[in-house]
Amino acid sequence: MRQNVENSIELTSYGRSSGFCIDPIEKKPLNHFYPGSSVLSFGTAGCNLACKFCQNWDISKSREIDRLGSIATPKQLAQSAYRHQCKSIAFTYNDPVIFHEYAIDVARACRERGIKSVAVTAGYICEQPRTEFFQFIDAANVDLKSFSEKFYYKLTGAHLQPVLDTLVYLKHHTNVWIELTTLLIPEKNDSQQELESMCQWVVEHLGPDVPMHFTAFHPDWKMKDVPPTPATTLTMARDIALKNGVRYAYTGNTYDKKGQSTYCHDCGKLLIGRDWYSLSDWNLTVEGKCCFCNTKLAGQFDSNAGSWGPHRLPISIN
Repeated sequence: MRQNVENSIELTSYGRSSGFCIDPIEKKPLNHFYPGSSVLSFGTAGCNLACKFCQNWDISKSREIDRLGSIATPKQLAQSAYRHQCKSIAFTYNDPVIFHEYAIDVARACRERGIKSVAVTAGYICEQPRTEFFQFIDAANVDLKSFSEKFYYKLTGAHLQPVLDTLVYLKHHTNVWIELTTLLIPEKNDSQQELESMCQWVVEHLGPDVPMHFTAFHPDWKMKDVPPTPATTLTMARDIALKNGVRYAYTGNTYDKKGQSTYCHDCGKLLIGRDWYSLSDWNLTVEGKCCFCNTKLAGQFDSNAGSWGPHRLPISIN
């Protein structure tokens, strides 16, 4: 952003992107929002956090002149998503709250075309812009990076409470479908005590139906001296979530068909089989209920599974 001669703020990244790609919706990750569908993903440059473990540091830590080589208007983006038969468009790679105006205009244009809007965000946003931004969003994956203020302050430059406030707001004051992601970093935010506290808070304040994703860290940015997350840690986190009443808990950034598949919280049968971003089993009725016991699965679903699969398709907008 820059300050213009009239003493107002101008978003210099408006209409400019670091690139466009069609992804599986499970990559965001969203497992309960039209599974198997395709999503047009894009971001800009920069971020409002300073995570030392950033996995997209080449985009989020760059200056706009380094990365913003692609140009697209909101109308062009909506047309492209429609032309490629994408179910949704995702503001991702860097946090969409920093290109607030651009994201809102894109979401409005997409809504006119029947395209859903997805925000992949850290949820670190003030009350007034939060209300304005999320009224145009259909689904969000929110990074709950830790359940420790010390972690947030020392490793992200932010604070925990505003993120929790955003989550409560989304759950109780909007119709946004939300899922949570926690990148588990060895000896930083992966203790059993912290995970227990986090999952208990989620169930108490957001309810048992909000899916939680526990994903593997790999050494990057300013934390290359920290080892990758062991698969056993991801399994432990998933087990802790389920034990504490979270109905849908997943592992990510690792090969784990069981941990990435969806099971009925009532009868325990497999509802949606996943192998990375490929769907196999689909045991849902057209109403989104378990075929075995008729229990409703939380989320938003089409009558059949999407067929996009694991494909990643870079595109140009014109």
